[in-house]
Amino acid sequence: MKQEPTDGELEILQLIWKHGPMTVRQIHDHLSREKQTGYTTTLKMMQIMADKGFLGRKIKGRGHLYHALVSEKRTTQNRLDAFLDATFGGSASRLVMQLLGSKNTSEEELARIREILDEYEEQKTKQP
Repeated sequence: MKQEPTDGELEILQLIWKHGPMTVRQIHDHLSREKQTGYTTTLKMMQIMADKGFLGRKIKGRGHLYHALVSEKRTTQNRLDAFLDATFGGSASRLVMQLLGSKNTSEEELARIREILDEYEEQKTKQP
């Protein structure tokens, strides 16, 4: 079974997916805005992520420029699938019912959900 990123590793991946290749300093500066963390902690985490195959790195001057080796779409889909299986027994309808029942869903959100379902059904009917 392929290893999935931890929540902390996912934070770093999300920054790289959003901004493109980044140095440890750039990542650390972004993370420091939200929580207190040491530069060496960020560096070690990124080195571990490179060892796990989540990040690649190229030499840039005296440092390294890190880039993602895993896709955002596949990573988020894998995490969602694991959550759905563990929490709702793999049932997408149970997830949607829980979401709709646990908060006030605006008319705009409901309309968007209907659009998404219509688009999904249309795509499904076009497939052989």
